[in-house]
Amino acid sequence: MRRNARILALAAAFGYVLAHGAAAQDYPTRPITLIVPFPAGGGVDVIGRIVAEKLTAALGQQVIVDNRGGAAGVIGTRVAKAAAPDGYTLVMATSGSIAINPTLYANPGYEPRKDLAPIGLISSTPIVLMAHPSAPQQTLAEVVAFAKANPGKLDIGTPPPGTSAYLGAELFKSLAGIDFTIVTYKGTGPLTTDLIGGHVKLALNVLAPALSNLNSGGLRALAVLGPKRSSLLPSVPTSAEAGLPGFESGLNYGLLAPAGTPRAIIDKLNAVLRAGVDTPEVRARIAADGGDPMPSSPEEYAADIEREDKKWGDLIRKLKLRID
Repeated sequence: MRRNARILALAAAFGYVLAHGAAAQDYPTRPITLIVPFPAGGGVDVIGRIVAEKLTAALGQQVIVDNRGGAAGVIGTRVAKAAAPDGYTLVMATSGSIAINPTLYANPGYEPRKDLAPIGLISSTPIVLMAHPSAPQQTLAEVVAFAKANPGKLDIGTPPPGTSAYLGAELFKSLAGIDFTIVTYKGTGPLTTDLIGGHVKLALNVLAPALSNLNSGGLRALAVLGPKRSSLLPSVPTSAEAGLPGFESGLNYGLLAPAGTPRAIIDKLNAVLRAGVDTPEVRARIAADGGDPMPSSPEEYAADIEREDKKWGDLIRKLKLRID
């Protein structure tokens, strides 16, 4: 009886593998939904639509973008987590939605490493400390010096809590031992508008909405919060070069599927994604959005999530920043 039970179990497992292998080989046979957990028109949406276009062309099935904005990416990511793990629902992710929110929010409704399967990274854009031309501070060191001499009297604008830029501001305070007021905005668009208008003199912001003004002199970049200089701002020093090692914050974009999606489908999507990101056209479009291409394997993306989760999770717990 035991021998028969083992044979039946092995046969069932073999049948499962064969069925999933065949499904992956035929995949896709119908349209795919790509959830973008942010509103249309933003940076994540731009990258998501580039990905959807390339996947559509390579897979021969329409990839439909479904914008599910809200709670810094939490709402749309919850929807993706609950979808069938068959490769027909994918989700765009950022460092904030996948490596910050699970610790920042008391009940985000998903655990990235348990509920989602990494497919691959797409691109990365650094956070930049930028200033209105009327701001007296010309360097990162001058911002630190002013804040130390005038505790609580400096304002720095950021997108909302849960974003890499906002956590970057908290990291700035912690590393430099300074105090300033974080002025939060609903998004990078309103933040950039107020910065250009001089309503806030300093900001931690992504490049895309501010790049034309940075190039024209309408805004000044003081430091790039990345491990290396941005290809779009080669003359601007990194925060380490400017005197504050460890002051790094960026936005990595990636693609995930619900946990349990067959590995063969994950591998097929990863191959298509990497090939698409590696084209001159997509590289140019990513650069126009303020980023650099960052293709990866699923394992490399999983390791990136692990690193980001530890970095920001430790900071959130240390500073008691949790949102109930």
